[in-house]
Amino acid sequence: MRLCAWYLYGEKHRGYALNPVANFHLQNGSVMWRINWMADTSPRGIAASCGMMVNYRYFLEDTASNSAAYLGTKQIKASEQVLSLVSQFQQSSKL
Repeated sequence: MRLCAWYLYGEKHRGYALNPVANFHLQNGSVMWRINWMADTSPRGIAASCGMMVNYRYFLEDTASNSAAYLGTKQIKASEQVLSLVSQFQQSSKL
């Protein structure tokens, strides 16, 4: 879960999220909301993402500012759950 959070939040390509689905949702103003363990246990889900899935949440009143922040300053809006997992990864990682 920590590695997944880091991949989605911290791994970048030209400053934007490396994952194309994350990049799409973030460009459209979403918040990286929740990472779900074993949410997709289909063979494809296990092979593609170890069964994990991510929820992106759209707060309509914030989508324009979130999108502008991401596109302008490459700032990713994320929930406390995601940020906590990112922090745990950073503390235990040797990267």
